[in-house]
Amino acid sequence: MLPWTAVLARLIVGGVWVYAGALKVGDPESSVAAVRAYQLLPTGLADTVGRVLPMLELVIGVCLVLGLLTRVLGGVSAVLQIAFIIGIASVWARGIEINCGCFGDGGPNPDASSQYPWEIARDLGLLALSVFLVVRPSSPYSVDRVLFPDLPEVRDVPAEP
Repeated sequence: MLPWTAVLARLIVGGVWVYAGALKVGDPESSVAAVRAYQLLPTGLADTVGRVLPMLELVIGVCLVLGLLTRVLGGVSAVLQIAFIIGIASVWARGIEINCGCFGDGGPNPDASSQYPWEIARDLGLLALSVFLVVRPSSPYSVDRVLFPDLPEVRDVPAEP
């Protein structure tokens, strides 16, 4: 059962990353504005993060969906989720009302405070799935099984149910 749970975790987390990155990659200025709205990073660093983040999200997502470097990218996903949770909690605590920018919709939002708990809950769920992939990266139908067949956690997973 655990191998199939890992497949489901890969597809959920990877799918969310692909979706989020795809919505932002075509509009880097909107992504930059969303990162700046958090008022946590110096302008130059916020601009860089805003431009790099959509492509990073796509790479993480595609690799997780394919099951490529699952443990490593599950860890990167977990770190990013922690950063997003901190960012949302920070703006909430400071009374800043913005869309999280998670899916390309950053900017002012007068009703944002009511959405912050749900956004944090969503990110906590994605964090839990990402940590699961770090602990249990092995799953059927993954590129890792083809590239690294000698790894114990890959070898021990049955190919067929």
